[in-house]
Amino acid sequence: MSEATFTFRVDEALKSEFTTAAKARDRTSAQLLRDFMRDYVRQQQEAAAHDDWFRRQVQIGLDSANAGDLITAEEVEAEAAAWRAETRRKMTGSAS
Repeated sequence: MSEATFTFRVDEALKSEFTTAAKARDRTSAQLLRDFMRDYVRQQQEAAAHDDWFRRQVQIGLDSANAGDLITAEEVEAEAAAWRAETRRKMTGSAS
């Protein structure tokens, strides 16, 4: 792996506090900054992957709806009512 230097400006007090905090954890400032950079890149990649997945799921739903593969509100409510009734029955049965 090739290495590059990353130079940026930071307030002297922040640099000093960061260096002290890093030393308290037996780390150098550079080690922590590399860790933070890796974590940030990983988080962004995961967020992008989730966004891609979500968009695909929405498109699948839209395609399904456009093809007429729909469930009516009445069907959903009937299924939910049956589920609630079954849950109540189980709760009442386990309470005795």
